[in-house]
Amino acid sequence: TCIVDMTQQGNYFEFLGYRFKYSKNRDYRFPTPRSLKKIREGIRAKTRRTHGHSLEHIIATINPLLRGWFEYFKHSHYTIPEEIDGWVRMRLRSILRKRAGRKGRGRGLDQNRYPNKFFAEYGLYCLKTAYAQAVQSPPG
Repeated sequence: TCIVDMTQQGNYFEFLGYRFKYSKNRDYRFPTPRSLKKIREGIRAKTRRTHGHSLEHIIATINPLLRGWFEYFKHSHYTIPEEIDGWVRMRLRSILRKRAGRKGRGRGLDQNRYPNKFFAEYGLYCLKTAYAQAVQSPPG
């Protein structure tokens, strides 16, 4: 462990998978690059484009990963869940694109073919929605 003066611009420290950063009289928390890499590797292993299982099965296998990761990193900066959500949906669109006989990654027009609502109907766990619910004030 070490003692860090967070009031100095550009200072940050990493602890238990979080990167704590200070900027303009405010503290920010982000997952470390290593933590982001680990969740992406886990999802990448379950979302190969040549995966033979149905989309429902693939989503059912990645949902526990997303839930667990979110529960630990729900105190992160608000942009992180949306970034991970977009990346996961891109992986799923790539699978659907491959099954339709098209090449490349799931970007561009694939976002119109398979909108976010399409994946929500299949039960994909949405980190952005979970984050919005987590930061709401409890009813008083």
